[in-house]
Amino acid sequence: MPRMPGRRTLPASAAWSWRGVRSGGSWAGAGRLAWGVVRLPTAWAILLLIALAPLTGSRLAGATSDEVVLTYHFNRDVRPILSENCFSCHGPDASKRKAHLALNDRASATSLLGSGVHAIVPGEPQASELLRRICTTDAADHMPPEETGHHLTPSQIAILRTWILEGARYEEHWSYVAPHAVTPPRLPPGAAPPAIIDAFIADRLKAEGLQPSPPADAVTLVRRLSFDLTGLPPSTEDVDSFSNDHSADAYEHLVDRFLASPQYGERMAVGWLDLVRYADSVGYHSDNARNVTPYRDWVIAAFNSNLPFDEFTREQLAGDLLPDPTLAQKVATTYNRLLMTTEEVGAQAAEYEAKSAADRVRNLASVWLGSTMKCCECHDHKYDPFSTRDFYNLEAFFADIQEPAIGPRETGMAVPTPEQAVKLSELDRSIATLQTVLDTTTPLIRLQQAMLGAALAPLKPLVYGPWYRIGPFRAPTFHAAFATAFDPEQAVALGAPRSDGLAWTAEPSWSDNDVHQLPGGDLCATYLYRTIQSNAVQQLHLSLGSDDSLTVWVNGRLALSHEIGRDCVPGSDTLDVTLAAGINRLLLKIGNASGGYAVYCKGSSAAPHDILLIAAKAAPSPAESERFAAYVRSIAPSLAAARGQMRILQAKRTALLDGMEHTLITQGGPPRVVHVKVRGNWMEDAGPPCEPLVPHFLAQICAAGRPTRLDLANWLVAPGNPLVARVTINRLWKQFFGVGLVKTMDDFGTQGDTPSNQALLDWLAVDFTSHGWDMKRSIRNMLLSNTYRQSSLAGELAVRDPDNRLVARQSRFRLDAEFVRDTALSISGLLVDRIGGPSVKPYQPEGYWTLLNFPPREWVNDQGEDAYRRGLYTFWQRTLLHPSLLAFDAPSREECTVERARSNTPQQALVLLNDPTYVEAARCFAEEMIRQGGDTDVDRISWGYRRALSRLPSGEELAIHLRLLDAHRALYMDSPDSAVAVSRIGQHPTPSDIDVRELAAWTSVARVILNLYDTISRN
Repeated sequence: MPRMPGRRTLPASAAWSWRGVRSGGSWAGAGRLAWGVVRLPTAWAILLLIALAPLTGSRLAGATSDEVVLTYHFNRDVRPILSENCFSCHGPDASKRKAHLALNDRASATSLLGSGVHAIVPGEPQASELLRRICTTDAADHMPPEETGHHLTPSQIAILRTWILEGARYEEHWSYVAPHAVTPPRLPPGAAPPAIIDAFIADRLKAEGLQPSPPADAVTLVRRLSFDLTGLPPSTEDVDSFSNDHSADAYEHLVDRFLASPQYGERMAVGWLDLVRYADSVGYHSDNARNVTPYRDWVIAAFNSNLPFDEFTREQLAGDLLPDPTLAQKVATTYNRLLMTTEEVGAQAAEYEAKSAADRVRNLASVWLGSTMKCCECHDHKYDPFSTRDFYNLEAFFADIQEPAIGPRETGMAVPTPEQAVKLSELDRSIATLQTVLDTTTPLIRLQQAMLGAALAPLKPLVYGPWYRIGPFRAPTFHAAFATAFDPEQAVALGAPRSDGLAWTAEPSWSDNDVHQLPGGDLCATYLYRTIQSNAVQQLHLSLGSDDSLTVWVNGRLALSHEIGRDCVPGSDTLDVTLAAGINRLLLKIGNASGGYAVYCKGSSAAPHDILLIAAKAAPSPAESERFAAYVRSIAPSLAAARGQMRILQAKRTALLDGMEHTLITQGGPPRVVHVKVRGNWMEDAGPPCEPLVPHFLAQICAAGRPTRLDLANWLVAPGNPLVARVTINRLWKQFFGVGLVKTMDDFGTQGDTPSNQALLDWLAVDFTSHGWDMKRSIRNMLLSNTYRQSSLAGELAVRDPDNRLVARQSRFRLDAEFVRDTALSISGLLVDRIGGPSVKPYQPEGYWTLLNFPPREWVNDQGEDAYRRGLYTFWQRTLLHPSLLAFDAPSREECTVERARSNTPQQALVLLNDPTYVEAARCFAEEMIRQGGDTDVDRISWGYRRALSRLPSGEELAIHLRLLDAHRALYMDSPDSAVAVSRIGQHPTPSDIDVRELAAWTSVARVILNLYDTISRN
């Protein structure tokens, strides 16, 4: 092996040895243990000698003496090794760090340890304790310790040795450094973005010795675009039009048309709703419904209108903090309310407050930062620089959100449709016009005001004594309880002793505005008594309610007698009585048939208390005069018609608001104090208080005063943020190419995947932000690239690059759950393309919700168009997700879902064959094949294939379907009742002009076509 300048080489036969510290499996303890010598076996010497071989080519031809071309780089080659094997004990988590050694930090890794050695000595692997420990055969010294289950491979050891030999150069983790766009040098200036994408891919493929795949055919392209941008299969007309258009810009026009489709927003919304854990139910305990559907519709509209992603971010996190927020911006803040909540009465408020706060931090980190911060709730991150303090500092941004920790959510803000908004505006104008009439003091009103003032002047406010209660008096029957004149009806003696053990009991805390429960039981009566003092003769209006019967006496005279069984509802009875000057006596009797019973009684005098006080004044203040005038207008006979019209308008307005959708929104207020919770324990809030701050190792927010959620949103989309644009672009790339440039969609940290093409990722991220965070533009550039238009046929690439990381081909994969259903409905002609509105309930097995309680609920299948809406409108019950969606891997959305699983199970085939949605779709599809497919079986099957798969069947496929058709014709001819049963699945009417047996046989053919992998797959 040639000698490298500045590098040592040793013969293979040399017996290498390093002096090190024996410390029982830890870097610590050198002060207590003797120095020893570890001799390296000859086999290791040979292995490490071989590892030095690449170093002969570490300086590229043409490089100057100052340009060092490294064999291995820290981020790409070294950090993954250390992160996997070492960081759990010697990484960012200071609380778990052993021997005070942090291998993620160069200063710590190269400093003198307490044991007197250096873990890493740059340029000198033989002096680096790290190398000695990972190479030793002494189990007590070996790193990583045996119990961790980690073992470095010889190639990994060789990488570390070479890296140390070349200077142990550290790099900041790639995702925490702001991206910089570098255009591939071989492209001319001003090259179009799609060409730049292709150039980056071509450079990577060339380095791997690969070639891109040939372009896909026209049919594949139109299907790919249709599924990718709308989540629906293309129509036959779409396929034919594109296939027959040979103009140079035909593909570009097709991309633009799909991007402009209203279904684009629905397609894009599904992934976002997974991220923000959108659901129609609260999640915990009873998992009751809540109002959030307008948020889903806002997301769809945001994608369709191409709302820039920076505004998309601001409006969700802090739309309520924008100047004069619009209705839509308020709806966007529903994002902050999408977390799981509980209505359990016995739940601990502090516990669920902690759960909610932590969930918001986790979701923010996953959605915008592509980072795993969940562990930071309890301790510093073991692999990334996020600290526990960072976690609770982020939590403090959301501390101003006003909501109950436990209990039912509020109804929320009304969100009108455009038509409802017009009607509401018209009503509000009419109400405002009428209110002007009611607020105007005309000469007639002034005259009535003077007359009323004179009439009320002598009166003083009534003085109500406390309530007294006695009972229950037992009776053999309910009628007897009502009719028997017990002794309180003869005389009320409050303090007199009684022989029956009963006594008058004062109830000083009773309010006239409340319903009061009475003690007793079945078949009994209770009396209530109070005094009312009046300085003059005047009228008293009583509003009453009782459970059950009610009798009323005023000054010993019977005023009301009502034998009835009922619940206590205020205002069930009303009564006007005349009070005498002086002390008046009011006696009530309530009879009870069974169970609990109650009473309500509220008195109103000639005028409200404050009006009587104003009328008695010789010179009331201007404010008091206006209050008196407003009262006169509220009772003036001359305005009775206007008041009646106002009641009608207000009732219409209330009915209109009740008919609107509502959504929970964010309302800010005084922020609660956030403390670091010790080990994440919600009962240990003794940690230091936290302020709203972003992670300490990233650029900080400069704000005057306490930073807000709006400051946080602005920081996320600031030009220097290294993560948000990359994370967002990576998700888009995954959607259109099958796998992200960073495969670990939720982890851009050290445990995550290294970008397969970082130069491309960074160029796309910079292009995204520098063009106004324009989502459609970035998507369009990806779709116009030749890379996107490649064939998905794998061939030998399936072995060379099974995950398609290099993008030498396109990807083929099953559609997501919602789009599987949408595809069947679209092919059958049943799909309703109405956008937005309340969530719907398509067919679901009876009894599926049996386990839902508090209260028990039953899923009622929707009728009419709502049964055929797109999958993203299905009611999302977190505890019991719709089984058809669940079968195709839709998430419960209890937590953020960055990437859905794609399983392939027999259960999915059974769903496609037997779920009423798919059977009904197949029946309607069969009807279309019979009506439109032609006169022969071959023509009809071919028509069905063109409708569902945009192609004709192969000879083998055609033969299989013909055999199936013949077999099922015979089956249903022999069993017409079975054919009738098939025709009755679903609510779509059975055609009267097609033989039900023939329709059932063709339904079997249609079921098979809808079950084909090609039907439910992209490409």
